[in-house]
Amino acid sequence: MRVHINLESRLVAQLDRRVGKRKRSSFIAATVRRALEDQRRWDDILGALGKISDIGHDWDRDPAAWVRQQRRLDPRRIG
Repeated sequence: MRVHINLESRLVAQLDRRVGKRKRSSFIAATVRRALEDQRRWDDILGALGKISDIGHDWDRDPAAWVRQQRRLDPRRIG
């Protein structure tokens, strides 16, 4: 789909130096894709805030020991 956007001439010049005139669209599309994915991740993070209670976890007493135990139980871990 063709979309028309306005960019400052200095920004376009930097873009052209970085990727070349023929690759503007693919670079912009990849950049927008990454930015949208970042925003989706932040939405997920913000949506998860407060979903886990503050007490009653296996790791409450000694978080470091809990992490060590989880690592030992992971069959993919080497060493």
